[in-house]
Amino acid sequence: MRGSFHMLTRYGVFALVMMAASITAHADGEIGKLMTAADKQRLAAFDKTRAEAIAEAKKGGAPEDVATLEKILAGKDLSFSESFDFTGNWRCRTVKLGGNLPLIVYGWFKCRVTDDGSGWKLEKLTGSQRTSGAFYTDSGTRLIYIGAAHYADEKPKRYASDPDRDEVAYVLRPDENRVRLEFPLPKYESKLDIIELIR
Repeated sequence: MRGSFHMLTRYGVFALVMMAASITAHADGEIGKLMTAADKQRLAAFDKTRAEAIAEAKKGGAPEDVATLEKILAGKDLSFSESFDFTGNWRCRTVKLGGNLPLIVYGWFKCRVTDDGSGWKLEKLTGSQRTSGAFYTDSGTRLIYIGAAHYADEKPKRYASDPDRDEVAYVLRPDENRVRLEFPLPKYESKLDIIELIR
């Protein structure tokens, strides 16, 4: 009986650990099914696209914008563990690299991250160009964001409802109070978009 109790206790602890891991992951294992073929291709080209976009930005961007970009790209890849609370209000700004113009750094807007029990969700609340979507685990230090763009005078759109509005990004946490979303091959204007979140 005692052995059975210890077995149940160990099983209970294991179940709690697994539950905590799933909460940390903020993913349901369905991202492969959720993501469109086009967005899988964009992520497959991520490293090459990112390198080209950063090179173009540093070569042709204004010196002050290049300095800002280097600060945005700096930092370590910290873990998205259960001790990290992503939810709440954030300041956010968009940076566009490569493409039509080598480098554009926009001003600050408001973003919010919520958790409805199924995982973290992002909303860009201000500015003319907005996004809303969800985060999924890629590794201990990297998430994948899939969402959809909309304009300020529109309601948020559902991912995969309009290919021209679909967005996909790798998400990194370079320091304690900063998160960076990197969008390869956005539909318009640039080769790489970055949304930096700070609080």
